[in-house]
Amino acid sequence: MQASPSFSSTAAITSPPESPASTKLHSPPSKFQLQATNSAFPLKVITFDPLPPAKWPSHLNPLQKLAASALDMVDHFLINQLDSKFNLPKPLDPAIQLAGNFAPVRECPVQHDLQVVGQLPPALRGVYLRNGANPMLSPAGGHHLFDGDGMIHAVTLGPGNRASYSCRFTRTSRLVQEASLGRPLFPKPIGELHGHSGIARLALFYARAALGLVDGSRGTGVANAGLVYFDGRLLAMSEDDLPYHVKINGDGDLETVGRFDFLGQMDRPMIAHPKVDPITGELFALSYNVVKKPYLKYYKFGSCGQKSREVSISLQQPTMIHDFAITETSVVVPDHQIVFKLSEMVRGGSPVIHDPNKISRFGVLPRNDADDSRIQWIHVPDCFCFHLWNAWDELSSRGDKIVVVIGSCMSPPDSIFSERADQLRSELSEIRLNLTTGESRRRVIAPGINLEAGQVDKRRLGRKTPNAYLAIAEPWPKCSGMAKVDLESGEVTKMLYGEGRFGGEACFVGAEEGGGGGGEGWLMSIVRDEKREMSELIVVEADSMKQVASVRLPTRVPYGFHGTFVHFQLLRGQCLC
Repeated sequence: MQASPSFSSTAAITSPPESPASTKLHSPPSKFQLQATNSAFPLKVITFDPLPPAKWPSHLNPLQKLAASALDMVDHFLINQLDSKFNLPKPLDPAIQLAGNFAPVRECPVQHDLQVVGQLPPALRGVYLRNGANPMLSPAGGHHLFDGDGMIHAVTLGPGNRASYSCRFTRTSRLVQEASLGRPLFPKPIGELHGHSGIARLALFYARAALGLVDGSRGTGVANAGLVYFDGRLLAMSEDDLPYHVKINGDGDLETVGRFDFLGQMDRPMIAHPKVDPITGELFALSYNVVKKPYLKYYKFGSCGQKSREVSISLQQPTMIHDFAITETSVVVPDHQIVFKLSEMVRGGSPVIHDPNKISRFGVLPRNDADDSRIQWIHVPDCFCFHLWNAWDELSSRGDKIVVVIGSCMSPPDSIFSERADQLRSELSEIRLNLTTGESRRRVIAPGINLEAGQVDKRRLGRKTPNAYLAIAEPWPKCSGMAKVDLESGEVTKMLYGEGRFGGEACFVGAEEGGGGGGEGWLMSIVRDEKREMSELIVVEADSMKQVASVRLPTRVPYGFHGTFVHFQLLRGQCLC
């Protein structure tokens, strides 16, 4: 288990004012008040200006202390000078990215006996968990929406219409070190690694690591995106590191156990969206490397966590692959136009770029193969899917083998990374890959509406599903409601939150998963009422798309990313280490 450090006078857990309207951030933000609320992570309340001197530990030898001071001076003068020459685009400006209900919050210990409006379905007995980016320290430079430290919000639903809430940072190696040193020293991969200042930040980080001032060997990730419950463990993920195992305590609180390498079976980062086959219980995952070949690997783990496949997949260049899909027979790998080109930093740009000369394609690999010799690549022009919701196998009327992929196609492809004049569109699409002819066809299922951040019925993952449940991502990046989409007809049934109210991903929980109830199941999402300054978890019946209950949360919950629901019966078999 990862030990919880004890810090007596260091910067720590963020604690901006409760009302987002009163949270004032500048570029860089002027001040943050920081406070810990977890006795296992005791940190005092302090206030600091941007870029305070690092609080290097007292046990450093004289050479380390001298080198640390010299590097701090280089950091202060060189980075500030380079940053002053770079005008932050909106996607990297912390004054924009951390405004309103995107602003970070402090941790909240378990709060019991919350107000419940309506009746919670009896089958929903368990814990709803939602991950998100919540920077612990004031950004030192640029800040992207994806850069913040991982924080999980947990709402426990029990018998008698009772509910509790807590939220905790995932104690990544990065967070623990930066908290003890009192300032951000690990470069942010999107917000800060641009141009010459990005090169300087990388050089400073590696110099400090070489001197033993920071330790990058235990990972540099933030664990802020995906959540999956597999083999008795809740895993928090972002594709820049291995997952982190987070324990759900009996009172509904959360505790970081530590970085999880599948008991020594994995030594590379895992992308944020592994897939669990609902029938076999197997877990499938990808890992990409932006520096050296193989740029991509495919992994398969048995239901008890034993690795059975590790396959290198040949790519010509490192590519951002945030998500993928599985069918009953295959894994479906997107190879799209957002690529990594570190040389762009020398020319003053970002290493994450849109390659307009590259044609998007999907690779279909039999999921039990031991190498990539049988992977079949099929081009799908003008297609960038940041998320894939499902895929399945079909036979055409002529007997052709078809793989059907359901995903949200974004355009322009680099909208979430670059400042673009064109408005972002995210269209739910069906992509048909003909394995017999090598051809593809794409159709927009629900035109005229931005649909992102959602799920299908996980009991049918990898099999044909009639519906998808997604957030209505309007006005981007906020979500004004959720939608149930008939994947055949394109019929959209909306549930809108109302004026000034915005939520996030539509998390689907099947009716039979909880051992009772009827119909399809329920959708859950945390919604913020920006006018009344109130956050709540809402429960919507998936059949009718009508809200049946809500849980009033005791503190502001920022907009976040992905979530899951873990039933109590699964928690009985939870691994504690």
